[in-house]
Amino acid sequence: MKPVTIPIEQLLHRYNAEEKAQLQKALAIVGLIAADPNYIRPKGVEVAAVLIGFHVDLKTILAAILSDPRLITVSEPIDIVGQFGDTVAGLIQDVNWLNNIRVYSPEMASQPNQAEILRRMLLSMTQDVRAVLIKMAYRIQRLRNIPKESHEIRQFIAHETLDIYAPIANRLGVHQFKWELEDTAFRYLEPATYRHIAHSLAANRVARESSIQGFITLLKSTLAKENITCECYGRPKHIYSIWKKMQSKNLAIDELYDLLAVRVIVDSLMHCYTVLGIVHSLWQTLPKEFDDYIANPKENGYQSLHTVILDEQGNRIEVQIRTQAMHDYAELGVAAHWSYKEGGKQSATMEKSVAILRKLLEDKSTEPVAREEYRSELFNDRVYVLTPAGRLVDLVKGATPLDFAYAVHTEIGHRCRGAKVNGRIVPLTYQLNSGEQVEILTAKEIIPNRNWIDPNLGYLKSSRSIQKVKNWFKLQAVESETLPTVKTELLLPTEPLKNDTLINVRPNKTLNRCEVSVAGLNNVQTSFAQCCHPVSGDDIIGYISHHKGIIVHRCDCKNILQLNEEKQPQLVSVAWGNTKASHAVLIVVQAFNSQHLLTDVSQLLAQSKIHIFSAALESQPDFSATLNLTLQIENTQQLNDVLKKIKQLPTIVDAQRKL
Repeated sequence: MKPVTIPIEQLLHRYNAEEKAQLQKALAIVGLIAADPNYIRPKGVEVAAVLIGFHVDLKTILAAILSDPRLITVSEPIDIVGQFGDTVAGLIQDVNWLNNIRVYSPEMASQPNQAEILRRMLLSMTQDVRAVLIKMAYRIQRLRNIPKESHEIRQFIAHETLDIYAPIANRLGVHQFKWELEDTAFRYLEPATYRHIAHSLAANRVARESSIQGFITLLKSTLAKENITCECYGRPKHIYSIWKKMQSKNLAIDELYDLLAVRVIVDSLMHCYTVLGIVHSLWQTLPKEFDDYIANPKENGYQSLHTVILDEQGNRIEVQIRTQAMHDYAELGVAAHWSYKEGGKQSATMEKSVAILRKLLEDKSTEPVAREEYRSELFNDRVYVLTPAGRLVDLVKGATPLDFAYAVHTEIGHRCRGAKVNGRIVPLTYQLNSGEQVEILTAKEIIPNRNWIDPNLGYLKSSRSIQKVKNWFKLQAVESETLPTVKTELLLPTEPLKNDTLINVRPNKTLNRCEVSVAGLNNVQTSFAQCCHPVSGDDIIGYISHHKGIIVHRCDCKNILQLNEEKQPQLVSVAWGNTKASHAVLIVVQAFNSQHLLTDVSQLLAQSKIHIFSAALESQPDFSATLNLTLQIENTQQLNDVLKKIKQLPTIVDAQRKL
């Protein structure tokens, strides 16, 4: 067995005695997995070594060490909270989740929206923003060890890195991570192109460094005479960014202008233009390559002076001149910067969250207590869930399965009758969490429920979803107004009517003549239609039948709404009378647990003094159930009250009048 090499000196040299004790304790715990002959070096320690150069806080380093995936295999659970505190434990939990997420597929490269939603989901599901940084270090560590993997795995990891993790690193402004992620991934995706660019850069490396140093020395000495202080340094170009520029400009590597680049940072706007004048006076310039992004900022707010000069050897050097504030905006403002680089869309939430991480990385004076304020606020107003096919859907925080259904497709929302989350049936009012998989159970009919738009019932959170439901009901109201529902004067025909039978219409009983009046008359034979089961209080209309007199329908009955023009003259105005009566009404109850369902519903109906004519219970293998009931109901108010009470039972998903 090979010995385990742990870079203790590298990890401990910058910490005080108390901090060293904490690190040594964490390293001792990691030693529990050192006996694995296939595990040469604890991964968490390698990740901590990646982070050490960023001067992150002690808790981040501890979490990196202790998030090693092999620790879950130890026989006895480790009391992380007791030994290292809640913050480290929370970080470890976040990192473990990020390391285990399996959503990415190579097809996302051709679906920019899906890739962006996945990036946002990964950022949103961390409770502490520092977990994202640790995850970036894990990906760096994975790439450094990728030669040991198969070709297929190398390709997958490289694609995922360029599509997901490099853009996140760029978004967070951690450019050192971004450059290594991009270059290493590119090396395995395009090895021949990578080697060609690398060899071209290596061949001229000494000459390039000499040119850069000569430029900086002359410029600094000249500016010192003008009493202008500046920060001046060479700006390295990385292989992946060089390749992207070669592709976008269709140029060979020796034709690119900015392989040599220098950045000059001064303390005032006036000095920007002063330095520009001095640069132009000392070196020959390429006028076509000058851009004044201070006077004419880019759309994303980026400001800087760009110019290209030729040194004495004829080398082209790109010079960027800006103030510290402009530099901070370009490098640290992040939201505008990533929009420019990725074509993404920024948000105030992301700007604030990224600023938190940038401050954590750069403010070396931040006290440990203050650091605990860096709780994650990344996208705390959104949740990200998956369809059964693995497609990601971006929803507002607090969204329900019904919101999800409407986000997928309006018709799926209209047809929604239930939902499964991670394979288990849940109420339509269930609040979704990021990372959950949602499956919508639909009916054949498009029948939204008015309860869905009641803000007190919690069916819908999204204003867009609510509006879709409202629009559906508005459309139904407009369509119903086109039916001739009012006939003030109508004589019953003395001759038989032809083709006067509606589909699925079977009168269930003859009505009391005082229950319904027809065109103001109380002595007309009437009966209820079984297709829609009218109840006192419903909006009703009559249909003149040959042998059955007037058949009373609900105005929203599908048979009435679909009535052709030829039969519409057979509609007649009807109204409820003053006599009390009961009606047989069919309702459907959906539940996620069939146990005691019929008993619970029966007891509730008995307490409400509602008689049950019939009941049929259908149970499913997953314990969900559908209960069909025929109830004795007096009016719509009583029906609505009963449905509301049934929905309040703990196992009920939905309860509706059957249409």
